[in-house]
Amino acid sequence: MISNQKVDIIPLGGLGEFGMNMMFVRCGSSAVVIDAGLMFPDDELLGVDVVIPDITFLKQHRDEIQAILLTHGHEDHIGALPFVLAEVDVPVYGTSFTLALVKHRLEEHGLLDSTRLVEVEPRQRVTLGELEVEFIQVTHSIVDAVALAITTPAGILVHTGDFKIDPTPIDHKCFDAERFEEYGRRGVLALFSDSTNVERSGNTPSERAVHARFDEIFSKAEGAIVVSCFATSLHRLQIVLDTAHKFHRQVAFLGRGMTQIYQLATEMGLLHFDLNLCVRPGYEKTLRRERMVYVATGSQGEPMAALARIAVDENKHFKIEHKDTVIISARMIPGNEKSVLRMVNHLYKRGAEVYYDDGSQPPIHVSGHASAEELKWMIQTTRPRFFIPVHGEYRQLMRHAQLAEETQAVSHQIIVMESGDHLVIEGDQAVLLDKVAVGRVCIDEGSLEEVDEVVMRERRHISEDGIVLPIIAINKHTGALERSPEIVSRGFLMMDQNEELMTNASGVVLKTIEGSSLEEKTDQTVIRNKITRDLKKFFFKQTQKRPMVLPVILEI
Repeated sequence: MISNQKVDIIPLGGLGEFGMNMMFVRCGSSAVVIDAGLMFPDDELLGVDVVIPDITFLKQHRDEIQAILLTHGHEDHIGALPFVLAEVDVPVYGTSFTLALVKHRLEEHGLLDSTRLVEVEPRQRVTLGELEVEFIQVTHSIVDAVALAITTPAGILVHTGDFKIDPTPIDHKCFDAERFEEYGRRGVLALFSDSTNVERSGNTPSERAVHARFDEIFSKAEGAIVVSCFATSLHRLQIVLDTAHKFHRQVAFLGRGMTQIYQLATEMGLLHFDLNLCVRPGYEKTLRRERMVYVATGSQGEPMAALARIAVDENKHFKIEHKDTVIISARMIPGNEKSVLRMVNHLYKRGAEVYYDDGSQPPIHVSGHASAEELKWMIQTTRPRFFIPVHGEYRQLMRHAQLAEETQAVSHQIIVMESGDHLVIEGDQAVLLDKVAVGRVCIDEGSLEEVDEVVMRERRHISEDGIVLPIIAINKHTGALERSPEIVSRGFLMMDQNEELMTNASGVVLKTIEGSSLEEKTDQTVIRNKITRDLKKFFFKQTQKRPMVLPVILEI
């Protein structure tokens, strides 16, 4: 029977872009928000740490919102939560590990004690106003991921979250195909499905596929082994621990994020290993080098992460030596390729053998997202009246729509939406209304300052503390300075009255460069970050001001 009730669907982020996943769903007087994610800024967003969706619409409708529902704990799904909760005080529902990650974020923002966190389990149902929500277990690259089945007076909505269908998950928590089949029999009004891997044919391999490649690499490694992956990939961490045990090696974790996740997962019983297998960084120096495995952050080439620092001999706990092995067990996120490959070059120069996701078989990394055949299965199983692809850039949403059309399993309409679109489904009709206000809000996490426009933020920053431009001329072949560093300042301090300070600042730059290796000096990204970091510390210590520091590197 077709209902005459209507349901409003408004994605506030995550459609037509990667990151900032957030969707508003309303039926009658009850609404929920699905996920609250962030994205990381492009290089041109100077001084910006993270980008979150504009939540003006949520603030306008806060009285209708019953809860925020989280599908899993990746930053592109939970990272904006502290900023949302500061304006919209509603309960947050999520699984155990998801909420453990959320608690850490909320504690950083001073919101933990004031937030109502409700832990749920797969197949649990909760009533939120006129809506009933069931959490359905799915497999993904992070543990405790769920899809959502939302029963509304207008019909059933199924939101997959991020998923793949892994028949042999490391933690034995299988994809709950039975629940999707049951909802398909009951009748699904609308399906919202992850589009990330729609351009990949076939099925995404099981996480267990990585085991064989790790065995192969560990068996022939002569020196120390360094493995870098996403910190929240507990399945991958379990494989590292299992393989290290098999080959009689011990494990140390490098990088704050990796160490925090390891400790959290261990406390929650999500990693299974002999506690004697792991050692603290520093203690391993008493052990034979060829018996060690280091697990490090920095798989995307982030300049200050552990692996990037190891690549240029900047990590205090570990230095690469000839015959060491480095495994980068993560895909290169689009836009990060140059940073990752530059880091790989540095590692090779130090004599390491480097393995990364180059398409070789067996794989060194497998995706957490469903490929085309799995996406077809989801559509054919739920047989929705309306299909809306989510989570991806526009070409991926279009490819997913085309895939849905090929299945002939969508009875009414396939709708490609973008962030800000307002879809109303009523009976057999689906109509796109005028867009709601959406956009990106840039955040400086150091001050938790919200920035509506990057230009306004930069103007305000410069007007308060000024700007400092260190100008450094470096020989791109030898790494030698062609002349002494020059410091140009505007809006910070009067140059003629602070000559000694600027002379000392020039000395800080000189010391930073002299203390850097040839590779660091000839790698603009690394040396720029090091100079910025050291000058910011120096100026704050001397003046209690935080000028914007923008090094200008001239390669001669």
